Amino acid sequence: MRRRSTALATALVLAAPLSLSACSGSDDVGVSVKGAFGARPDVSIPKDAPADGFAVKTLGKGKGEQVRKGDLVIADYVGFRWNKGGNKLLASSYVAGQPGAFPTGRLVPGLEKALKGARAGGRVVARIPPKDGYGTKGSTQHQVGADDTLVYVLDVRAIYPKTAAARGKDQPLDDPALPKVGPAGPGQPPPVTVPKVAAPKRVALRVLTQGDGPPVRKDQVLALQYEGLFWRDGKVFDSSWKSGRPSAVTIGTGQVMKGWDQTLVGQKVGSRVLLVVPPAFGYGAKGLPQAGIKGDDTLVFVVDILGAH
Repeated sequence: MRRRSTALATALVLAAPLSLSACSGSDDVGVSVKGAFGARPDVSIPKDAPADGFAVKTLGKGKGEQVRKGDLVIADYVGFRWNKGGNKLLASSYVAGQPGAFPTGRLVPGLEKALKGARAGGRVVARIPPKDGYGTKGSTQHQVGADDTLVYVLDVRAIYPKTAAARGKDQPLDDPALPKVGPAGPGQPPPVTVPKVAAPKRVALRVLTQGDGPPVRKDQVLALQYEGLFWRDGKVFDSSWKSGRPSAVTIGTGQVMKGWDQTLVGQKVGSRVLLVVPPAFGYGAKGLPQAGIKGDDTLVFVVDILGAH
């Protein structure tokens, strides 16, 4: 969970390798794109003003699953603004050193259209007019003006649907001092029963399902499913399962609570883990009032680590 908001995600579909070194954009998009899948694309945008209307071109179809509304998409990307005065690079996962996380159903309309039907392992380029972007007001946060058309090139690495879950060998937990976690169907949160005993004073981690993927590394973007409960009464305060969509966080960099940063790094992809997080390793003495979290609340999480990028 993020320090100020929610986070985390579902089922892993790795992008299939694909060479795009000879591909370029079509006239309907109005830009030229060259380069290999997964490498920073060479994008040529004309000096003229962009044409009106939305356009998208698939440069490589990929062989993985198709994107559906509600999926979390992990993609390498570059994003430009384009107007009659020229163009400017606004964002690049290659510069940031991390792929982007695109939660479909929560994106601007043009990105929703661009990703619809895309496959893991594929590349798409889209021209997004203001009406399908940030509208007539633009977005100062994203450096986008009212008249700016957006151009995105996206290499889809992985797709996580709401039914994604941990995959591996179950490891039963029978500790009367810790919550019990039951089985659950696809896309459903596992039932959690908090014992009526004093909460641990330190962070507790137990692996419930041992995944067979690589260990999570610091600075990676994790795709996760999770649910958070209060130790005091066992009530759920946040859940990616109940929201109906996966989520993503960057781990080990202070973007999430200390209890997550210290425990999820090193865990294997595919694992389901139980975390018990005391206040000092969660939201501290101030808590998080908007989520109902008090300064003395110990928190319980079940987390499925679906992917690490």
